[in-house]
Amino acid sequence: MTSKVKRYFLEIKDFSNPVDLNIPENYKIILDEKKDFKYNKFFYKQIGVDHFWRDRLAWSEREWFSYVQNDNLETHILKTGKEENVDLVGFYEQEYHPKSNEVELINMGILKEFRGLKLGSMLLNHAIASASRKNPKRMWVHTCSLDHKHALQNYKSKGFEIFKEEEIDFVA
Repeated sequence: MTSKVKRYFLEIKDFSNPVDLNIPENYKIILDEKKDFKYNKFFYKQIGVDHFWRDRLAWSEREWFSYVQNDNLETHILKTGKEENVDLVGFYEQEYHPKSNEVELINMGILKEFRGLKLGSMLLNHAIASASRKNPKRMWVHTCSLDHKHALQNYKSKGFEIFKEEEIDFVA
């Protein structure tokens, strides 16, 4: 069955506003410096199942490994709990494009059991702050009507502006 999906491309160019990095107690966001593709694969599958993420589902482990080895790709992981009992909560992937001096927010999401706690807003703030340290001319992302119901508003509330909209066919 084919349906229409609205896709939005958003960007933020002004990084001068202070970003609220008030991370709740018992949560932390870490950069995956080991570049363990298993995190990316896990989050992509677990979060993506609710939002029809499927482009990477057919990837082999070699393709996942190659993807995360990109020197310009960062994966940040949101965790909660103490060292002996840590739960994964969410993640974001962003890639710095040096030729255009841009940061692309590729994927971001919160696992289902942690949704509704405003953690997506906090994670987006972290992504913006992280991107701004590279002093890019812009950070951009795309989202669509299949993503979380608050995704578009979350981006807009942080200063992202729509620069392109399109309607695409989606085959369920």
